[in-house]
Amino acid sequence: MPRKATLHILFILFSLCYFSPGYAQKANTQLWLKSFEELAEEYEMEDYDWEEELLLLDRLQANPIDLNRATREELKQLPFLSDEQIEQIHAYLYLHGEMKTLNELLLVEGMDKRTMEMMLPFVCIKTEASTKGFPSVKNILKYGEHELITRLDQPLYTRKGYSDKYLGTKQYHSLRYEFSYGDYLHAGITAEKDAGEPLLGMHNKQGYDHYGAYVQLKRLGRVEHLAVGNYRLNMGEGLILGSSFNLGRGTTLANAYYKPATIRKHSSTDEYNYFSGVASTVRLHRNVRTTLFYSYRNMDATIKEGKITSIYKTGLHRSESEAEKMNAFSMQTMGGSFRYDANRWSIGANGIYYFFDKEYRPNLQTYSKYNLQGNHFYNVGMDYQLRLGALNWRGEVAKGKEGWAAVNRLIYNYSGDWRMMLIHRYYAHDYWSFFGNSFGDSSTPQNENGWYLATEATPFARWRLFASIDLLSFQWWKYRISKPSQGMDVQGKATYSPTSNVDMYVSYRYRKKERDVTGTGGEQTYPYHHHKLRYRLTWDNGCWQWRSTIDYNHFKQMHFDGKQGWGFTQACNYVHPSKALTIGIQGSYFNTDDYDSRVYIHEKGLLHTFYTPAFQGRGFRYSANVRYDMGKRLMLLLKVGETIYQNRETIGSGSDLIDSNRKADVQLQVRLRL
Repeated sequence: MPRKATLHILFILFSLCYFSPGYAQKANTQLWLKSFEELAEEYEMEDYDWEEELLLLDRLQANPIDLNRATREELKQLPFLSDEQIEQIHAYLYLHGEMKTLNELLLVEGMDKRTMEMMLPFVCIKTEASTKGFPSVKNILKYGEHELITRLDQPLYTRKGYSDKYLGTKQYHSLRYEFSYGDYLHAGITAEKDAGEPLLGMHNKQGYDHYGAYVQLKRLGRVEHLAVGNYRLNMGEGLILGSSFNLGRGTTLANAYYKPATIRKHSSTDEYNYFSGVASTVRLHRNVRTTLFYSYRNMDATIKEGKITSIYKTGLHRSESEAEKMNAFSMQTMGGSFRYDANRWSIGANGIYYFFDKEYRPNLQTYSKYNLQGNHFYNVGMDYQLRLGALNWRGEVAKGKEGWAAVNRLIYNYSGDWRMMLIHRYYAHDYWSFFGNSFGDSSTPQNENGWYLATEATPFARWRLFASIDLLSFQWWKYRISKPSQGMDVQGKATYSPTSNVDMYVSYRYRKKERDVTGTGGEQTYPYHHHKLRYRLTWDNGCWQWRSTIDYNHFKQMHFDGKQGWGFTQACNYVHPSKALTIGIQGSYFNTDDYDSRVYIHEKGLLHTFYTPAFQGRGFRYSANVRYDMGKRLMLLLKVGETIYQNRETIGSGSDLIDSNRKADVQLQVRLRL
């Protein structure tokens, strides 16, 4: 495309911001969702499944927590609330009685305006006490709510695999139904067919490729939580078991508190990260609780000579070879926790045992020689917490079948305007934790040792500053690093809000690590330096929103030429004053030298979805979405998006190859509530 035409298109996109769409959700909800968005872009998390987290936010919006009667466990569902703030909310209620309005939150010691704004969509004030105990079956059947959500994706292109390998059509379709009564009962079923998978045929004669069902009950006397069917679990700081995402390593300390609920229903379409069976939390005493669980499920894998050589995590069964991996082995998991919670300290003992019906013998390379292998495993550990005034110390120590791990964090909340956090983690190179998900540079708590220091301050009324440094080392080899190595990760962010409807920030991230030189077989390993710079300006007056983003990357490995990439994104949004109609468009231009200098661009997706793809090369990305709410019962959402590359004639490779430089999709979502 000629340079003149490129500039013309950019000018049109920039101009459209004055005549287009805004987000339909409340501004306060957007404040919290921005944390997800910025985190995904900063940490290059294009493959992370955010659906379960967004479903939780949606549920809390539909059924806000009553602050006057909220338990500690209920408030811990809000990740941006610290333990001190939860304690101070209860202290305020004890001293002054029930709150009359949500504005009283600003009278709570240690509460700052930003945290209060993030809380507002998910809490409420009820002047009359709700029914004590579990509701009657009559009330559940009479006042329970039904929700049906269906989604259809229609790609406007054809991948190579449809001509010779894929067994189904190219449409994606999912269906989710849930019956709920407040926070007491949730029961539902989920069905999904990925693009390329057959429907009502071949290996899916039962209909969809994936089904999931769940029942969740709360407040059954001493049984605080009971889950049957598909569910997720978390323990301690995630060294043993952590199936919810930890927001602790972003450019804000408002999300640094790893306090997800112990048991959560699994209602998303994720086909890998869940348990299937039964789990329950029982209150043995006012301060003593125990959680027990059992899970049995089939999993996908490649089997050779009766042994598991690789575990297949994508959930895709489009071809005969992928279908052969389906339900190839079974895994049984059991365990639990026993914990004591006092006002200012807590301690818990955690354990998990799991085994496969076939031996797991992956084809390990030298860098992965200490990874998990065998057919039966265990992890045991202890987590702890101590609060002394403004200091909060929490951590966990765990031992696996091989190796051990520990993580400790010290948080100092001087005030709502200034806080600091220090984290040390040590994960042995031979520590095995199949379900672990804790703080760190790697995806699993293994082969890592590091110190992380971060501080956040609001020195002036309209400014918010953040800075962090992470010094880390790896005791053993890693992927593309053929020796023990070290690294550093530095971040900084300055946010300025000159008025209530204008917000801008500049963020910078510098990473230094080591990597093998491609083609040398690991004989040459040099450090690389990666700089990322972003500027974002947002204007929002309630009905209209205009957001401009500029990204720049520079990547250089020692003794080689540097690579750079940049991108410009303009998002324009409008929401009708009646909240019934929401329209949004977004356009991006990207230009990068290679994959190392790629840029990540967040794009508003469908309900309960989060789309943050990576782009490399040179081209454009456009998208538009329209949402219409017919009262509270029916929602219709349509999204159209297209990517156009200027420096290539094909997209993808292998069976996913698209013989074109364009890739366009149409997505439709319908939600019905009764």
